[in-house]
Amino acid sequence: MEKNKKVLVVGSGGRCHAIVKALARSPQVEKIYCAPGNAGIAEDAECVAIGVEDVDGIVNFAKENNIDMTVVGPEAALAKGVVDALEAEGLKAFGPTKAAARIESSKEFAKQIMEKYGVPTAAYKAFDNFDEAWEYVKNRPLPAVIKYDGLAAGKGVVVALSYEEAEAALRDMLLDSSFGKGRVVVEDFLDGPEFSFMCVVSGNKVYPLAMAQDHKRAYDGDKGPNTGGMGAYSPVPFITEEIRDIALREIIQRTADGLVAEGVPFKGVLYGGLILTKEGPKVIEFNARFGDPETEVVLPRLVSDFYELIEAAVEGKDCETKWSDDAYLGIVLASEGYPGSYEKGAEIKGLENVTGEVYHMGTKRDGHKILTSGGRVLMVVGKGKDLAEANAAAKAEIAKIDCPTLFHRTDIGKASL
Repeated sequence: MEKNKKVLVVGSGGRCHAIVKALARSPQVEKIYCAPGNAGIAEDAECVAIGVEDVDGIVNFAKENNIDMTVVGPEAALAKGVVDALEAEGLKAFGPTKAAARIESSKEFAKQIMEKYGVPTAAYKAFDNFDEAWEYVKNRPLPAVIKYDGLAAGKGVVVALSYEEAEAALRDMLLDSSFGKGRVVVEDFLDGPEFSFMCVVSGNKVYPLAMAQDHKRAYDGDKGPNTGGMGAYSPVPFITEEIRDIALREIIQRTADGLVAEGVPFKGVLYGGLILTKEGPKVIEFNARFGDPETEVVLPRLVSDFYELIEAAVEGKDCETKWSDDAYLGIVLASEGYPGSYEKGAEIKGLENVTGEVYHMGTKRDGHKILTSGGRVLMVVGKGKDLAEANAAAKAEIAKIDCPTLFHRTDIGKASL
């Protein structure tokens, strides 16, 4: 097998750093570019100054540099139609078209697909009028699950425990247009442990990846506001083979088949944000790309060739995947104040002493210094024969990092340790 493939990864966060590292392990990949990348990705790929929503810039770069495969990381780029534009030029791209990416960019579209094709999920109603939505919510039992019907960087979901909180969320989304003009979906509350099931999908073909669990709340004990994710681990001990098979058959496969039937076949990563209820696994949400921070603990477990997997999906071929039995647990270091306002530009010291995996999420280089440049800044991943060992390894590495403006949760994976 020749090592001659050139790959462009679109994105700049921890998810894309994990994608880059997985591609770097492939016996086929010779050169990796990343647009725009970050300070950590720059150590594993050549970063190019092209924004994730600069569709023309991405297409022109791929053409001019004879890129064999473009891997699109973030949802914003998919929603802009970057895959459609690349394919229109005869270029290979791993990711769904703009139409198929609506499974993430429109909560209502996702609900309609699930309802039509019998995918288990919570009952819902959609609104674009504040008064109608508030009238509906205040006459229902709590908690109320309120979702903005669009992209909101992982922050457009409120699980309201009081009517005051529910009203504030509806005002925020429908009157103040915090995420832009749009609609909301109000769902029944589902109870149970959550888990993430990412699958590579190619039309009707589904290639399941390893399970993971994400932690959304900012602080220990699952307290505080929802974030993009403060840590994750894989495998997930409470998910049995039986539950996995049900989720694969009744959720991921049915959704993939439904999208084909609707004329919008999906190609890329279909991410099922699932919950294990008393009636079995149900869908909380779908994403149309790799999850962040789950990717950082799932892809390191992939023993087989990552490039072979994504090429098989793009070309609609069969592909077997092999997985390590090792456990991986990752802890996010975030800027004080995240997910609200936070300061940037703090120097991160001690990274040269870390021997485990560190994925850069929001960093930039200034000469020889690495500075914070985002809300979620780093993810430190520990590896072990079980989750307890992986947890200890991650915490030992974090102790080597010195940056007074960063905070992290200390209880990632606690329920499964």
